Amino acid sequence: MSYEAQGRITAVFETVQRSEKFRTREFVLEVTEEIRDRTITNYVKFQLVQDRTALLDRFRVGDTVKVLFNLRGSRWERNGQVNYITNLDAWRMESVLAQPPQAEEMPAFRPDPTAPEPSDDLPF
Repeated sequence: MSYEAQGRITAVFETVQRSEKFRTREFVLEVTEEIRDRTITNYVKFQLVQDRTALLDRFRVGDTVKVLFNLRGSRWERNGQVNYITNLDAWRMESVLAQPPQAEEMPAFRPDPTAPEPSDDLPF
């Protein structure tokens, strides 16, 4: 399942070597949305794995980004206790630049009243 979220990076954590062959890195995105004239802010923690941990190197806290991610869940059992874990595995990050300024509206075409009338003398 692939999803996307856009927001401001509020925290970046160091890469953690989980095993000899597996590493992760986490970051937090502040995501805001307007619902019924109210601003709702959520802080969403994402995970990057393996070679994707380097994706964060191009960004800083405060940058606005779009994150494409997969929703992953797993079940594990220890000492007769069953637990479930959900991860948001980011696989792509893109910078979101400020909105470009609106282009000025082009003025409507108004013919020059002093210009001579065009002729209909076509050569064909």
